[in-house]
Amino acid sequence: MQTKRTLDEWLTWQETLMEETIVLGLDRVKIVYDELFPNGVPFKVITIGGTNGKGSSIAFIDSIYEQSKYKIGRSTSPHLLKYNERFAIDGKEVSDASIISAFELIEQKRDNITLTYFEFSTLATLIIFADARVDLALLEVGLGGRLDSVNVVDCNVSIITNIAIDHIEYLGDTREAIGYEKAGIMRNSIHCICGDQDPPLSLLNYAKEINAPLTLIKEGYQGEIGLEGAHQRINAAVAIKAIEKLNYLFPVTNNMIVEGIKKAQIAARFQKIIIGDKTVILDVAHNPAAVETLVNTLLESPIETVAIFSALADKNIDDMIKLSSNSIKQWFLVPLSSERSIQLDALNDKFADSQTTTVCANMDSAINETLGLKNIKRIVIFGSFYTIADASEILNLM
Repeated sequence: MQTKRTLDEWLTWQETLMEETIVLGLDRVKIVYDELFPNGVPFKVITIGGTNGKGSSIAFIDSIYEQSKYKIGRSTSPHLLKYNERFAIDGKEVSDASIISAFELIEQKRDNITLTYFEFSTLATLIIFADARVDLALLEVGLGGRLDSVNVVDCNVSIITNIAIDHIEYLGDTREAIGYEKAGIMRNSIHCICGDQDPPLSLLNYAKEINAPLTLIKEGYQGEIGLEGAHQRINAAVAIKAIEKLNYLFPVTNNMIVEGIKKAQIAARFQKIIIGDKTVILDVAHNPAAVETLVNTLLESPIETVAIFSALADKNIDDMIKLSSNSIKQWFLVPLSSERSIQLDALNDKFADSQTTTVCANMDSAINETLGLKNIKRIVIFGSFYTIADASEILNLM
């Protein structure tokens, strides 16, 4: 009798199936999706795309519906420490057993179709939510939109948080090109809510072309809010508008909205931890637009700040450093647990002679060194999901 694979064994095996980590396109995943769900998924869907702010928008929506009686599935990526973080039902991560069961069903149905790690994750999400009989699924797009595996599902409302330059090797190197890719999650006659303050023409034109009613959010939410930063007020307003568009299916009260926005929390988005006399801020800012937002939020309480920083080699690290340099007194550079991370010597070379950098052996030593600085009250850790994952493990946050 064959021994059942553990979750870790399943994930390790999935990583070996294709040489490339990211293979965009819906052809392969659509075949398996149609096998699993010949009549489509048995729940309503909000698809959330955009460059930054997807996780926060989902957190607001999830928190509002948590005040109600509806059963909500939430799918996000990547995870920080544990794969199970990608799937939650009514705010609780699903078990290894649920995920393994979904993988086994995909394996039965996929025949000879090769799937990527992320495609397995997308299909597993849908199986898990169908088995749990959720009323509504919040599905975060992994990369782009038009060709991302999440786009195999037709939505009841779509959200595009914003458009910025990131993943240029897959999506193009202009906001117009990236806007077109993100716009691909829209559907004919289905409301799309967009939080971008200057949406590219490609997005506006695509909405007109396919007759998708587009609502542009220009004013941020003005009430009490659980997440810090002016940008979160826009994300909250986007979330509220999406919920309003589904009010005919899932009515909520104004009080539920107010409470949900107030109680919303999300790990690693300007997440504050107090350690002794210091405030440690963890933020997954990993592209220039996200770093600019992080800096603006830091400037709301201007105090001397040091940074623990590292990033993946394919990111626009020069602009990330340039945007944040005036806010950072000293930089502590760390290696990351990813093959895609930049080498420390190369990272250190990107800083000007006038900037103070310390190259650390690991995250542990960087955290200890910064916590030992006498006159510094704030430490910000940012640059990549991997940076935050390594820090979270040491700080026992997850």
